[in-house]
Amino acid sequence: MISDGDGVLRALDFADYEARMHRLLRLHYGSYTLSDGPKSVAVAKALPAYFSGDPGPIEELQVETGGTAFQTLRWKALRTIPHGTTMSYGQLAAEIGRPKGSRAVGLANGSNPIAIVVPCHRVIGADGSLTGYGGGMSRKLWLLHHENAQFSHKPARNELHPQL
Repeated sequence: MISDGDGVLRALDFADYEARMHRLLRLHYGSYTLSDGPKSVAVAKALPAYFSGDPGPIEELQVETGGTAFQTLRWKALRTIPHGTTMSYGQLAAEIGRPKGSRAVGLANGSNPIAIVVPCHRVIGADGSLTGYGGGMSRKLWLLHHENAQFSHKPARNELHPQL
């Protein structure tokens, strides 16, 4: 978890994806320096609440990222997808006024530096199937099941309990 001096969440990823997080930080901010600081109290409360079934605190977290104007518009749109629902890349592209931009939406989705809070896991294929996820497909599947979201994928037994 990376937050700024004001406690605004800037990056969040899974522990075994730290290299990915650093790649995204370089992509969005260029050169950067991280230092240990106080843990964001809001994030420290919101994540356990989410995993206990209460999405409210996570939806209220303040986030800010680097990135292009299109990426930041896309990431803001992701936060409008309600907990427990999914949306296709095409639907999301239309929602932000770019109905033919589903591929660009997918690329922006793949460079989202704030896992779970900016819920790119809620974006699925037009046919209801699961598509890629920066945190791995088993995590995407677990998150969608955790949120009781509807989609067409039939999971294998070992996909239901990934190591989060």
